[in-house]
Amino acid sequence: MNGERLMTSPCAGKWSSPRGRLVLASLILLAWASPIWAQLAVRGETVYTMAGPPIADGVVLIKDGRIERVGPASEVRIPRGWQVLTAKVVTPGLIDAHTVVGLSGYLNQPQDQDQLERSSPIQPELRAIDAYNARERLIEWVRGFGVTTIHTGHAPGNLISGQTMIVKTRGQTVDEAVIVPTAMVAATLGDAARGQQGKSPGTRAKMMAMLRAEFVKAREYAEKRARAEAGKQPPRDLHKDVLVRVLNKELPLLITAHRARDILSALRLAEEFDIRLVLDGAAEAYLVIDEIRQAGVPVIVHPTMARAFGERENLSMETAATLRHAGIPIALQSGYETYVPKTRVVLFEAAIAAANGLSFEEALASITIDAARILGIADRVGSLEPGKDGDLALFDGDPFEYTTHCIGVIIEGDIVSREAR
Repeated sequence: MNGERLMTSPCAGKWSSPRGRLVLASLILLAWASPIWAQLAVRGETVYTMAGPPIADGVVLIKDGRIERVGPASEVRIPRGWQVLTAKVVTPGLIDAHTVVGLSGYLNQPQDQDQLERSSPIQPELRAIDAYNARERLIEWVRGFGVTTIHTGHAPGNLISGQTMIVKTRGQTVDEAVIVPTAMVAATLGDAARGQQGKSPGTRAKMMAMLRAEFVKAREYAEKRARAEAGKQPPRDLHKDVLVRVLNKELPLLITAHRARDILSALRLAEEFDIRLVLDGAAEAYLVIDEIRQAGVPVIVHPTMARAFGERENLSMETAATLRHAGIPIALQSGYETYVPKTRVVLFEAAIAAANGLSFEEALASITIDAARILGIADRVGSLEPGKDGDLALFDGDPFEYTTHCIGVIIEGDIVSREAR
Protein backbone atom coordinates (compact mmCIF):
# COMPACT_ATOMS: atom_id res chain seq x y z
CA MET A 1 0.00 0.00 0.00
CA ASN A 2 2.78 2.41 0.94
CA GLY A 3 4.60 1.51 -2.26
CA GLU A 4 1.47 2.21 -4.31
CA ARG A 5 1.04 5.58 -2.63
CA LEU A 6 4.65 6.45 -3.38
CA MET A 7 4.32 5.57 -7.03
CA THR A 8 1.04 7.46 -7.46
CA SER A 9 2.08 10.52 -5.45
CA PRO A 10 2.76 13.81 -7.28
CA CYS A 11 6.49 13.39 -6.54
CA ALA A 12 6.78 9.84 -7.88
CA GLY A 13 7.71 10.90 -11.38
CA LYS A 14 10.51 13.03 -10.02
CA TRP A 15 12.52 9.91 -9.09
CA SER A 16 11.38 7.59 -11.90
CA SER A 17 13.76 8.90 -14.57
CA PRO A 18 17.39 7.66 -14.71
CA ARG A 19 18.61 11.07 -13.57
CA GLY A 20 16.06 11.13 -10.75
CA ARG A 21 17.13 7.70 -9.54
CA LEU A 22 20.77 8.84 -9.56
CA VAL A 23 19.92 11.93 -7.49
CA LEU A 24 17.89 9.81 -5.07
CA ALA A 25 20.75 7.33 -4.66
CA SER A 26 23.16 10.20 -3.98
CA LEU A 27 20.87 11.61 -1.31
CA ILE A 28 20.58 8.21 0.37
CA LEU A 29 24.36 7.79 0.38
CA LEU A 30 24.81 11.29 1.80
CA ALA A 31 22.34 10.58 4.58
CA TRP A 32 24.06 7.28 5.32
CA ALA A 33 27.51 8.89 5.53
CA SER A 34 26.37 11.79 7.72
CA PRO A 35 26.30 11.50 11.53
CA ILE A 36 22.91 10.26 12.71
CA TRP A 37 23.04 12.61 15.67
CA ALA A 38 24.44 16.05 14.93
CA GLN A 39 22.99 17.18 18.27
CA LEU A 40 23.69 15.36 21.52
CA ALA A 41 22.89 16.13 25.15
CA VAL A 42 24.71 14.50 28.06
CA ARG A 43 23.23 14.75 31.54
CA GLY A 44 25.18 13.76 34.61
CA GLU A 45 24.45 13.66 38.33
CA THR A 46 27.86 15.34 38.61
CA VAL A 47 29.62 17.03 35.71
CA TYR A 48 33.31 17.85 36.17
CA THR A 49 33.96 20.59 33.63
CA MET A 50 37.58 21.22 34.77
CA ALA A 51 36.87 24.86 34.00
CA GLY A 52 35.20 25.59 37.32
CA PRO A 53 33.45 23.83 40.21
CA PRO A 54 31.65 20.54 39.56
CA ILE A 55 28.04 20.93 38.46
CA ALA A 56 25.37 18.91 40.23
CA ASP A 57 22.73 17.63 37.81
CA GLY A 58 24.57 19.13 34.90
CA VAL A 59 23.96 19.14 31.16
CA VAL A 60 26.41 19.33 28.27
CA LEU A 61 25.01 20.20 24.84
CA ILE A 62 27.06 19.16 21.81
CA LYS A 63 26.24 20.38 18.33
CA ASP A 64 28.13 19.51 15.16
CA GLY A 65 31.02 18.06 17.15
CA ARG A 66 31.59 20.98 19.50
CA ILE A 67 30.31 21.87 22.94
CA GLU A 68 27.54 24.43 22.65
CA ARG A 69 26.59 24.93 26.29
CA VAL A 70 27.33 23.58 29.78
CA GLY A 71 25.43 24.20 32.98
CA PRO A 72 22.89 22.98 35.55
CA ALA A 73 19.82 21.21 34.17
CA SER A 74 17.71 23.95 35.76
CA GLU A 75 19.34 26.47 33.40
CA VAL A 76 20.18 24.48 30.28
CA ARG A 77 17.17 23.29 28.33
CA ILE A 78 17.66 20.20 26.19
CA PRO A 79 16.15 20.98 22.77
CA ARG A 80 13.42 18.72 21.56
CA GLY A 81 14.57 15.86 19.37
CA TRP A 82 18.17 15.75 20.65
CA GLN A 83 19.63 12.41 21.66
CA VAL A 84 20.18 12.29 25.43
CA LEU A 85 22.71 10.19 27.36
CA THR A 86 22.83 10.01 31.15
CA ALA A 87 25.50 9.03 33.65
CA LYS A 88 26.33 9.44 37.30
CA VAL A 89 29.61 11.21 36.52
CA VAL A 90 30.63 13.07 33.37
CA THR A 91 34.17 14.28 32.70
CA PRO A 92 36.08 15.67 29.76
CA GLY A 93 37.55 12.99 27.53
CA LEU A 94 40.72 11.72 29.20
CA ILE A 95 44.16 12.60 27.84
CA ASP A 96 47.15 10.26 28.00
CA ALA A 97 50.09 12.67 28.11
CA HIS A 98 52.67 10.13 26.89
CA THR A 99 52.29 6.69 25.39
CA VAL A 100 53.50 4.63 22.45
CA VAL A 101 50.12 3.09 21.63
CA GLY A 102 49.61 2.96 17.88
CA LEU A 103 53.30 2.36 17.26
CA SER A 104 53.57 -0.44 19.81
CA GLY A 105 51.01 -3.18 19.21
CA TYR A 106 49.30 -5.68 21.48
CA LEU A 107 50.71 -8.75 19.71
CA ASN A 108 54.21 -7.89 20.94
CA GLN A 109 55.73 -9.29 17.75
CA PRO A 110 58.24 -7.65 15.38
CA GLN A 111 55.60 -6.68 12.81
CA ASP A 112 53.68 -4.48 15.28
CA GLN A 113 56.62 -2.96 17.17
CA ASP A 114 57.53 0.32 15.43
CA GLN A 115 58.20 2.43 18.50
CA LEU A 116 62.01 2.23 18.51
CA GLU A 117 64.57 2.14 15.69
CA ARG A 118 67.89 0.85 17.02
CA SER A 119 70.11 1.44 13.98
CA SER A 120 71.35 4.84 15.15
CA PRO A 121 71.35 6.67 18.51
CA ILE A 122 70.11 10.00 17.12
CA GLN A 123 67.21 10.01 14.65
CA PRO A 124 65.00 13.11 15.07
CA GLU A 125 63.81 12.79 11.48
CA LEU A 126 61.69 9.70 12.25
CA ARG A 127 58.03 10.75 12.11
CA ALA A 128 55.41 9.16 14.31
CA ILE A 129 52.79 9.81 11.66
CA ASP A 130 54.58 7.36 9.34
CA ALA A 131 54.43 4.52 11.87
CA TYR A 132 51.04 5.02 13.57
CA ASN A 133 48.49 2.25 13.08
CA ALA A 134 45.02 3.71 13.64
CA ARG A 135 43.51 0.21 13.63
CA GLU A 136 45.69 -1.10 16.45
CA ARG A 137 43.43 -2.83 18.99
CA LEU A 138 45.13 -1.17 21.96
CA ILE A 139 43.69 2.15 20.79
CA GLU A 140 40.16 0.81 21.04
CA TRP A 141 41.05 -0.74 24.40
CA VAL A 142 42.18 2.48 26.09
CA ARG A 143 39.34 4.42 24.46
CA GLY A 144 36.88 2.16 26.24
CA PHE A 145 38.14 3.58 29.55
CA GLY A 146 37.42 7.16 28.49
CA VAL A 147 40.74 8.06 26.84
CA THR A 148 39.93 10.24 23.83
CA THR A 149 43.29 11.90 23.14
CA ILE A 150 46.80 10.45 23.26
CA HIS A 151 50.28 11.92 22.88
CA THR A 152 52.11 9.04 21.23
CA GLY A 153 55.20 8.37 19.18
CA HIS A 154 58.71 7.04 19.39
CA ALA A 155 59.63 5.47 22.69
CA PRO A 156 62.41 6.20 25.18
CA GLY A 157 65.50 4.12 24.51
CA ASN A 158 67.65 6.12 22.08
CA LEU A 159 69.44 9.39 22.64
CA ILE A 160 66.92 10.89 20.21
CA SER A 161 64.41 8.29 19.08
CA GLY A 162 62.14 10.38 16.85
CA GLN A 163 59.05 12.53 16.86
CA THR A 164 55.76 12.32 18.73
CA MET A 165 52.25 13.23 17.64
CA ILE A 166 48.82 13.88 19.16
CA VAL A 167 45.78 11.96 17.95
CA LYS A 168 42.20 11.25 18.85
CA THR A 169 41.48 7.60 19.64
CA ARG A 170 39.23 7.06 16.64
CA GLY A 171 39.45 6.87 12.87
CA GLN A 172 40.50 4.15 10.47
CA THR A 173 43.55 6.06 9.21
CA VAL A 174 46.15 8.27 10.80
CA ASP A 175 44.84 11.23 8.81
CA GLU A 176 41.43 10.81 10.42
CA ALA A 177 42.94 10.59 13.91
CA VAL A 178 45.71 13.18 13.95
CA ILE A 179 45.32 16.63 15.49
CA VAL A 180 49.04 17.55 15.87
CA PRO A 181 51.28 15.73 13.35
CA THR A 182 54.52 16.66 15.09
CA ALA A 183 54.19 17.49 18.79
CA MET A 184 57.63 16.96 20.36
CA VAL A 185 61.01 15.35 19.74
CA ALA A 186 61.63 12.40 22.06
CA ALA A 187 65.03 11.99 23.72
CA THR A 188 66.43 9.88 26.55
CA LEU A 189 69.17 10.36 29.13
CA GLY A 190 70.42 7.60 31.40
CA ASP A 191 71.04 3.89 31.14
CA ALA A 192 68.28 3.34 28.58
CA ALA A 193 70.12 5.56 26.09
CA ARG A 194 73.39 3.62 26.21
CA GLY A 195 74.46 2.23 22.85
CA GLN A 196 73.89 -1.45 22.15
CA GLN A 197 76.81 -3.88 21.80
CA GLY A 198 79.50 -1.38 22.68
CA LYS A 199 78.29 1.40 20.37
CA SER A 200 78.17 5.07 21.37
CA PRO A 201 77.05 6.52 23.66
CA GLY A 202 78.55 4.37 26.37
CA THR A 203 78.60 6.94 29.17
CA ARG A 204 76.55 9.88 30.36
CA ALA A 205 79.30 12.30 29.35
CA LYS A 206 79.23 10.91 25.82
CA MET A 207 75.44 11.29 25.71
CA MET A 208 75.61 14.97 26.54
CA ALA A 209 78.53 15.57 24.18
CA MET A 210 76.65 13.95 21.30
CA LEU A 211 73.49 15.94 21.97
CA ARG A 212 75.38 19.22 22.25
CA ALA A 213 77.28 18.49 19.03
CA GLU A 214 74.02 17.82 17.17
CA PHE A 215 72.49 21.10 18.29
CA VAL A 216 75.64 23.02 17.38
CA LYS A 217 75.59 21.49 13.89
CA ALA A 218 71.88 22.28 13.54
CA ARG A 219 72.45 25.89 14.53
CA GLU A 220 75.28 26.26 12.00
CA TYR A 221 73.11 24.62 9.34
CA ALA A 222 70.29 27.09 10.00
CA GLU A 223 72.67 30.05 9.88
CA LYS A 224 74.20 28.84 6.61
CA ARG A 225 70.81 28.48 4.97
CA ALA A 226 69.75 31.90 6.23
CA ARG A 227 72.87 33.53 4.72
CA ALA A 228 72.69 31.73 1.40
CA GLU A 229 71.44 33.57 -1.64
CA ALA A 230 68.17 32.58 -3.23
CA GLY A 231 68.61 29.44 -5.27
CA LYS A 232 72.01 28.65 -3.74
CA GLN A 233 70.98 27.18 -0.41
CA PRO A 234 72.65 23.95 0.71
CA PRO A 235 70.65 20.72 0.31
CA ARG A 236 68.02 20.08 2.93
CA ASP A 237 68.93 17.81 5.82
CA LEU A 238 65.86 16.18 7.38
CA HIS A 239 67.85 15.34 10.50
CA LYS A 240 68.95 18.93 11.09
CA ASP A 241 65.64 20.45 9.98
CA VAL A 242 63.90 18.91 12.98
CA LEU A 243 66.59 20.04 15.44
CA VAL A 244 66.36 23.57 14.02
CA ARG A 245 62.66 23.54 14.89
CA VAL A 246 63.64 22.62 18.45
CA LEU A 247 66.20 25.46 18.54
CA ASN A 248 63.54 27.86 17.24
CA LYS A 249 61.18 26.73 20.03
CA GLU A 250 58.66 25.44 17.53
CA LEU A 251 58.93 21.96 19.06
CA PRO A 252 59.66 21.01 22.67
CA LEU A 253 62.34 18.46 23.47
CA LEU A 254 60.77 15.66 25.51
CA ILE A 255 63.56 14.15 27.60
CA THR A 256 62.94 10.93 29.48
CA ALA A 257 65.22 11.02 32.54
CA HIS A 258 64.71 9.23 35.84
CA ARG A 259 67.88 9.78 37.86
CA ALA A 260 68.30 13.16 39.53
CA ARG A 261 71.66 13.70 37.79
CA ASP A 262 70.12 13.04 34.38
CA ILE A 263 67.29 15.46 35.14
CA LEU A 264 69.85 18.13 35.97
CA SER A 265 71.73 17.39 32.73
CA ALA A 266 68.49 17.89 30.80
CA LEU A 267 67.95 21.24 32.51
CA ARG A 268 71.50 22.34 31.63
CA LEU A 269 71.03 21.38 28.00
CA ALA A 270 67.79 23.33 27.79
CA GLU A 271 69.42 26.40 29.34
CA GLU A 272 72.50 26.25 27.11
CA PHE A 273 70.53 26.12 23.86
CA ASP A 274 67.46 28.03 25.09
CA ILE A 275 65.04 25.29 24.10
CA ARG A 276 61.62 24.31 25.40
CA LEU A 277 61.97 21.28 27.61
CA VAL A 278 59.39 18.81 28.89
CA LEU A 279 60.67 16.29 31.43
CA ASP A 280 59.34 12.77 31.14
CA GLY A 281 59.37 9.96 33.69
CA ALA A 282 61.41 11.81 36.33
CA ALA A 283 61.36 9.11 39.04
CA GLU A 284 63.79 11.07 41.23
CA ALA A 285 62.31 14.49 40.48
CA TYR A 286 61.46 14.99 44.15
CA LEU A 287 65.22 15.27 44.83
CA VAL A 288 65.63 18.30 42.54
CA ILE A 289 62.33 20.12 42.96
CA ASP A 290 63.89 23.56 43.38
CA GLU A 291 65.89 23.21 40.18
CA ILE A 292 62.89 22.05 38.15
CA ARG A 293 60.68 24.80 39.52
CA GLN A 294 63.32 27.47 38.85
CA ALA A 295 63.68 26.27 35.26
CA GLY A 296 59.90 26.50 34.77
CA VAL A 297 59.77 23.05 33.19
CA PRO A 298 56.63 20.85 33.20
CA VAL A 299 56.86 17.15 34.05
CA ILE A 300 54.97 14.22 32.55
CA VAL A 301 55.35 11.95 35.57
CA HIS A 302 55.98 8.21 35.19
CA PRO A 303 52.94 5.92 35.59
CA THR A 304 52.10 5.86 39.28
CA MET A 305 52.19 2.05 39.34
CA ALA A 306 55.35 1.69 37.24
CA ARG A 307 57.61 -1.10 38.42
CA ALA A 308 60.30 0.22 40.77
CA PHE A 309 63.49 -1.24 39.37
CA GLY A 310 66.53 -0.07 37.41
CA GLU A 311 66.54 3.68 36.98
CA ARG A 312 63.05 3.81 38.53
CA GLU A 313 64.14 2.04 41.71
CA ASN A 314 63.63 5.22 43.74
CA LEU A 315 60.26 6.18 42.33
CA SER A 316 57.42 7.16 44.64
CA MET A 317 53.67 6.98 44.20
CA GLU A 318 53.61 10.43 45.78
CA THR A 319 55.84 12.09 43.17
CA ALA A 320 52.93 13.57 41.21
CA ALA A 321 51.50 15.14 44.37
CA THR A 322 54.90 16.35 45.55
CA LEU A 323 55.63 18.13 42.28
CA ARG A 324 52.16 19.60 41.86
CA HIS A 325 52.06 20.96 45.39
CA ALA A 326 55.46 22.54 44.74
CA GLY A 327 53.91 24.51 41.88
CA ILE A 328 55.36 22.44 39.05
CA PRO A 329 52.95 21.67 36.16
CA ILE A 330 52.41 17.91 35.89
CA ALA A 331 50.47 15.38 33.87
CA LEU A 332 50.23 11.61 34.08
CA GLN A 333 50.89 9.01 31.42
CA SER A 334 50.53 5.34 30.60
CA GLY A 335 54.16 5.28 29.44
CA TYR A 336 56.07 2.67 27.49
CA GLU A 337 55.68 -0.99 28.41
CA THR A 338 58.07 -3.52 26.87
CA TYR A 339 55.85 -6.45 27.76
CA VAL A 340 52.28 -7.57 27.13
CA PRO A 341 49.71 -5.99 27.35
CA LYS A 342 51.99 -3.19 26.08
CA THR A 343 50.13 -0.33 27.72
CA ARG A 344 48.77 0.83 31.02
CA VAL A 345 45.50 2.73 31.39
CA VAL A 346 46.05 6.32 32.44
CA LEU A 347 42.72 6.40 34.32
CA PHE A 348 44.04 3.80 36.76
CA GLU A 349 47.37 5.60 37.15
CA ALA A 350 45.50 8.77 38.13
CA ALA A 351 43.33 6.81 40.57
CA ILE A 352 46.40 5.57 42.44
CA ALA A 353 47.89 9.08 42.40
CA ALA A 354 44.64 10.27 44.00
CA ALA A 355 45.24 7.75 46.78
CA ASN A 356 48.78 9.04 47.26
CA GLY A 357 48.56 12.77 47.81
CA LEU A 358 46.58 14.25 44.93
CA SER A 359 43.02 15.37 45.56
CA PHE A 360 40.29 13.99 43.29
CA GLU A 361 40.20 17.19 41.24
CA GLU A 362 44.01 17.37 41.01
CA ALA A 363 44.23 13.78 39.82
CA LEU A 364 41.48 14.32 37.26
CA ALA A 365 43.22 17.49 36.08
CA SER A 366 46.43 15.51 35.50
CA ILE A 367 44.66 13.50 32.80
CA THR A 368 42.47 16.30 31.41
CA ILE A 369 43.13 20.03 31.51
CA ASP A 370 46.68 19.96 32.93
CA ALA A 371 47.72 17.39 30.34
CA ALA A 372 46.12 19.50 27.61
CA ARG A 373 48.05 22.58 28.73
CA ILE A 374 51.41 20.80 28.75
CA LEU A 375 50.70 19.39 25.29
CA GLY A 376 49.56 22.76 23.96
CA ILE A 377 46.05 21.65 23.01
CA ALA A 378 43.99 23.22 25.80
CA ASP A 379 42.16 25.35 23.25
CA ARG A 380 40.48 22.19 21.97
CA VAL A 381 40.35 19.58 24.73
CA GLY A 382 40.82 19.03 28.46
CA SER A 383 37.73 20.82 29.77
CA LEU A 384 34.04 21.10 29.04
CA GLU A 385 33.56 24.63 27.71
CA PRO A 386 31.59 26.11 24.81
CA GLY A 387 33.54 25.96 21.57
CA LYS A 388 35.77 23.05 22.56
CA ASP A 389 35.66 19.58 21.03
CA GLY A 390 32.75 17.48 22.21
CA ASP A 391 34.95 14.85 23.90
CA LEU A 392 33.39 13.30 27.03
CA ALA A 393 33.74 10.25 29.26
CA LEU A 394 30.71 8.88 31.11
CA PHE A 395 30.92 6.79 34.29
CA ASP A 396 28.44 4.92 36.47
CA GLY A 397 30.20 6.10 39.65
CA ASP A 398 33.41 7.67 40.94
CA PRO A 399 35.88 7.29 38.02
CA PHE A 400 38.69 6.42 40.43
CA GLU A 401 36.84 3.59 42.20
CA TYR A 402 37.75 0.12 40.92
CA THR A 403 34.09 -0.96 40.90
CA THR A 404 33.13 1.89 38.55
CA HIS A 405 32.68 1.38 34.81
CA CYS A 406 33.17 3.76 31.92
CA ILE A 407 29.78 3.42 30.23
CA GLY A 408 30.16 5.83 27.34
CA VAL A 409 32.79 7.67 25.33
CA ILE A 410 32.13 10.57 22.99
CA ILE A 411 34.62 12.09 20.56
CA GLU A 412 33.67 15.29 18.76
CA GLY A 413 30.00 14.54 19.29
CA ASP A 414 30.16 10.96 18.02
CA ILE A 415 29.39 8.13 20.42
CA VAL A 416 32.40 5.85 19.92
CA SER A 417 31.81 3.46 22.83
CA ARG A 418 28.75 2.30 24.79
CA GLU A 419 30.32 -0.85 26.22
CA ALA A 420 30.67 -0.83 30.01
CA ARG A 421 34.34 -1.24 30.82
